[in-house]
Amino acid sequence: MQFSEKRNITRWFIILASFFIVIIILWNTYVFFQIFKNEERLKIELWADAQKTLANANEYTDVDLPFKIISANSSNPMIVTNSDELILNNNNIEEEIAKDSIQLRKLFNRIKTENKPIKMALSEDTYHLVYYGNSPLLNKLKYYPIALVLIIILFGAVVYNFYRATKMATQNKLWAGMAKETAHQIGTPLSSLIGWLEILKLDNVEESTIKEIEKDVNRLQTITDRFSKIGSEPVLEEKDIVEETRNSFEYLQSRTSKQVDFTFSGPKEPIIIPINPVLHSWTIENLVKNAIDAMRGKGKLDVSIIEDKNKVKIKISDTGKGIPKNQFTKIFEPGFTTKKRGWGLGLSLTKRIVQDYHKGSIKVIASEIGKGTTIQVSYDKKV
Repeated sequence: MQFSEKRNITRWFIILASFFIVIIILWNTYVFFQIFKNEERLKIELWADAQKTLANANEYTDVDLPFKIISANSSNPMIVTNSDELILNNNNIEEEIAKDSIQLRKLFNRIKTENKPIKMALSEDTYHLVYYGNSPLLNKLKYYPIALVLIIILFGAVVYNFYRATKMATQNKLWAGMAKETAHQIGTPLSSLIGWLEILKLDNVEESTIKEIEKDVNRLQTITDRFSKIGSEPVLEEKDIVEETRNSFEYLQSRTSKQVDFTFSGPKEPIIIPINPVLHSWTIENLVKNAIDAMRGKGKLDVSIIEDKNKVKIKISDTGKGIPKNQFTKIFEPGFTTKKRGWGLGLSLTKRIVQDYHKGSIKVIASEIGKGTTIQVSYDKKV
């Protein structure tokens, strides 16, 4: 038997055992509740007998014991009526309610539903009925199973979240390992490409061609660097975010169809904030490529940088298909995608880079079906 199968069997055994224990506890609680309820009824029957004894007492009757029984019962609310349910007397009821006939009748109607009345025969033809409610202790005990179930549900939710978090952490380690291995595998052919590029330079190949090849080789090095940083704490550097964003923008513009109309706007003065240039470039690339996909390779794409007193905001706007409002936050969840092909990791990875590594924020600030979307990335400025 494989380890994973054993683990699943153990897990189900624990779940079934827990379920069985809960049933036993609930059953025992119910049995205890019924025993306690029967004991209270016996106490009320003794109280009724004591009242009957006092009602029929003469000068030779010993009334000490009946008085002790009556005075000892101070927990159960009781209402005594005649056979026509006309209230004659009450016991253990708040004075304000006892004096108010309407409130006393409401209490009587409630007590009637809790327990069967006890018949107190005074003579062969005359009898009274003793209606009684549960004691405060029994009422509290009545809610104990509910509280127990809620505690168990809460405990189950904590265990589930812990298991889910552990599973996600394992998956994250797996993805990080795969990313680092990918970077390692790309490194070998990349080194070879750099060597071939030097040979081309020696063969006097046209300089513009060499420059374009160098750009793509540098791009491959950047991609390798990105993957190697997954799972590691990135080093932040003091960089001009305007220049870094513009460089990524211009690289993507030069390698995108002319059917996409690119525009860029930002402050002329540098804005220095702590960022990781490689990961920031990845953020811009993911957002721009996502916008181009939303427009199906044709439309207008605008990247603008706006600063205020405390923040720097980068807005990426497109004229694509738009996003429904109920998906504004879902698009950043791992695995969510509206494309026929893809794993839905781009925007979730972008969110992680922005929020976890740069302590910024990312959100959809505007979107309209058939007209386009604007996504905003915000970073804190240095104070």
